Amino acid sequence: MVWGIVIAVAIAVVFLFVLVGMYNRLVRLRNRSENAWAQVDVQLRRRYDLIPNLVETVKAYAAHERETFETVTKARAAAQQAQGVEQQAQAENALTAALGRLLAVAEAYPQLRATENFQQLQAQLTDVEQNIAVARQVYNDTVLTYDNALETVPTNVVAGVFNFRERAYFEADDAAREVPAVQFST
Repeated sequence: MVWGIVIAVAIAVVFLFVLVGMYNRLVRLRNRSENAWAQVDVQLRRRYDLIPNLVETVKAYAAHERETFETVTKARAAAQQAQGVEQQAQAENALTAALGRLLAVAEAYPQLRATENFQQLQAQLTDVEQNIAVARQVYNDTVLTYDNALETVPTNVVAGVFNFRERAYFEADDAAREVPAVQFST
């Protein structure tokens, strides 16, 4: 009888350790996905900081393109205020489209494209867009790992008991999948 109690306690302890291990793994994966999102956010903020300078530079040469400037400014504001991954993705897609229109306006002004300030902004925007793409990929890969852990047995049981929820991917729509064309011929 004593051996039965010892075996039952040993099984309970092993089960508890396995449960704690699964829970801790889910917490680590959730925290990694939050960290990956924070890295995306850093790159998006860098992009937001560049946009006013880009708008002002283009505005100096193409003042009559007021509607384009307003669209970019509104899209930037909406992206900065977006909450959650899905809303952020929609806002970023709109901002990317607006930036594409702004850069198309700049294409029509060779004297603008030749200025050092505009060339520096182009290079910085290209760099930021590439960093956003990398950060987005890291975030989505991290979310994939986390979501897979939530859906596989036996961690799906632990995830359900402790209320772990799937995370959304940060996806671009078809129109925004390409980086805005910022390479102009001089």
